Amino acid sequence: MKYVSVAETAKKWKISERSVRNYCASGRIDGAFLTGKTWNIPEDAQKPERANHKPSLPPTLLERLSAERRAKISGGIYHKVQIEFTYNSNHIEGSRLTHDQTRYIFETNTIGIGGGSVKVDDIVETANHFRCIDLIIENAKRPISEALIKELHRTLKNGTTDARQDWFAVGDYKRLPNTVGNMDTTLPEDVPQKIQELLFEYNAKKEKTFDDLLDFHYKFECIHPFQDGNGRVGRLLLFKDCLKHDIVPFIIDEELKLFYYRGLKEWNHERGYLRDTCLTAQDKFKRYLDYFKVPY
Repeated sequence: MKYVSVAETAKKWKISERSVRNYCASGRIDGAFLTGKTWNIPEDAQKPERANHKPSLPPTLLERLSAERRAKISGGIYHKVQIEFTYNSNHIEGSRLTHDQTRYIFETNTIGIGGGSVKVDDIVETANHFRCIDLIIENAKRPISEALIKELHRTLKNGTTDARQDWFAVGDYKRLPNTVGNMDTTLPEDVPQKIQELLFEYNAKKEKTFDDLLDFHYKFECIHPFQDGNGRVGRLLLFKDCLKHDIVPFIIDEELKLFYYRGLKEWNHERGYLRDTCLTAQDKFKRYLDYFKVPY
């Protein structure tokens, strides 16, 4: 595909270069993308229709995330989700990067450590988690599949110390038995069948409730299909399907971590623990949506 400049497009459409840049930044020109500070516009792009009123924002969270990602908008809800979700999901799994360090990596693609030392894996997995969030936005409307589950794990663990171990399968199911919270999980040889059964059961439900999503998450974590990274992959899938089914998503932070783990442990006996914890996290996320004026 051939791309043209802002100036060429402005001349062709008989509008100002400023208007063309605004169309690009708001995601109204399909296929336009930035290289550095320069917009590249498909030669056959159609001029957006001019409205007599201020254009409305994308109506759903998924559409807003997609639009802001395409336009590389800084400081919006996409920017907020990337930093908050990545920091908290990694932090409850033991990452020692601070919130500011996580933000700095996302905003500059460089490392600002300051005093003290950090694990290289924490940095690598932070950058990888940003890419995982992009994957779930791209695939939000599709059913959860084995291919997506493995791709998320491959993306998350790529380039880590684990990835260099012969016994660690990056982007594939575990080779050694493991436990979670002193509980046994599915044996390696049984993982493929258990995942297929879980996906068949879950995807057979056309309309999914909040509890359906939580039940899938619980069963996925019980299977614990990977050697490491199960919690983060599981929470990414949970966030993805919240977007798909227009359910307000949520982020488990340090304050809710122990309640979240208790909720998973007790799900089969008392669903209220996990449900109430996730609803509390959902209330926190609604404050982001209110601030950025995203309807829900």
